[in-house]
Amino acid sequence: MLNRKHRIFALLCLLLALSMCLTSCGGKDKKAQKAQAFAPRLDTQVSASVSVAGHYSNFEALEAEFSRFNQYYPNVRLTYTYMDGYSKSGSGILSTALSGSEAPDIFFTYPYMDGWPDGDVIANASENLADPALGLQLDCIRPELLNKDKNGQVLSVPVYTTTYGMLVNEDLFKKAGLTVPKTFAQLLSACEKLKAAGYAQPIWGYSKSEDLLYPLYYPFFCGQIKDNEAALSALNGKAAGAGEYARGAFQLVADIMGSGSIDLAACDLLKDNYDAVIMRFFEGDIPMMLCSANTVSGTEKREAKSAAFSAKPFKYSFHPVPSTDEGGYFINTISIGFAVNKNSKNLDMANEFMRFLLSTEEMNLICKAKRMVTPCVDMSLDSVYAPFQSITAERFIDLSELPLSVEVVSWVSKTCWQLTLGGMSVDEAVSSFDKQ
Repeated sequence: MLNRKHRIFALLCLLLALSMCLTSCGGKDKKAQKAQAFAPRLDTQVSASVSVAGHYSNFEALEAEFSRFNQYYPNVRLTYTYMDGYSKSGSGILSTALSGSEAPDIFFTYPYMDGWPDGDVIANASENLADPALGLQLDCIRPELLNKDKNGQVLSVPVYTTTYGMLVNEDLFKKAGLTVPKTFAQLLSACEKLKAAGYAQPIWGYSKSEDLLYPLYYPFFCGQIKDNEAALSALNGKAAGAGEYARGAFQLVADIMGSGSIDLAACDLLKDNYDAVIMRFFEGDIPMMLCSANTVSGTEKREAKSAAFSAKPFKYSFHPVPSTDEGGYFINTISIGFAVNKNSKNLDMANEFMRFLLSTEEMNLICKAKRMVTPCVDMSLDSVYAPFQSITAERFIDLSELPLSVEVVSWVSKTCWQLTLGGMSVDEAVSSFDKQ
């Protein structure tokens, strides 16, 4: 009996010690979390101004961040300026602005900018955000997305990233007794059943350029070569016969066009791949609309603007286009980034705002408000993107880690467009690589 009491006493002591340990660890975790929370470094009563320049016609999500920042710095005036022609003229208009007397303190960067991130006016004006003295929490961003120059400096941080897929009217699928396709064979089968149910064109997209089938073939093409060093070397080196590495992507285009699931003339009526695409999808008679997350970002705001959707709302979601027997891909790339003008007259406060913005909480909030894909390690996605959460790691493609030359990407896009139009066969498409 005495031994049993001793054992019980020892067990109680062990449980007490374990409880104290867990409490202590929990306290440390809370302290660690608290240490990561934003704490002002400057005088909170200081009067200052910070300007952000970019190419969004409006940026309500950023305005919300301004309001939250003003809770710490009530006397700081933050403004956003739309720069017309920002994207159309590449970096030209921004370069001019950065050289002027009213240069922005923070500005948008895009992956396609001429000379970015090395050796041009924009790069030379950009602060190294990896400088430890700034105290930015860069570790909340997926490291492969940090935009570095040839010297390893981080000249901008991604704010929004994008992906490609298809908007799906789930109610139409339910009405037709179908489930959303997960494989390419299921996609073709669903198209046939939808056509039999009265939907003459199951798949829509923006057909004024090479964008129409991009969400189908490009993620597939990248997925086929992303771990194939020989393929990447041959394609980038323009080796004879390297066009074979794109045969699978070309065959996808030929198969989907051959299925009669897309009416190019109907798609051609959509004059832009944003507002026009969204409003047409909200008419409620389109099962699948190929597009990018940039387009999806505008859906929530336009629900109330669509008379058809307001009268008869339906459930919709964004899915990877199922291009293989295993499903589709989550191909991720930067949509826009923020850089800080190192010559800013308000540099300290501009850096303070960036330090505020660069946290998982704030970055996910600004992405959720704009309905874009977050660049954070913690990818808390909007519910419309829920289908992408089941994508496995091997089917996740980060374009920043795929060293494809611009020439190869252009060739694939132009060739797939010719296939879409019926201008060549798959064999001709493959052999066209050697004729560039």
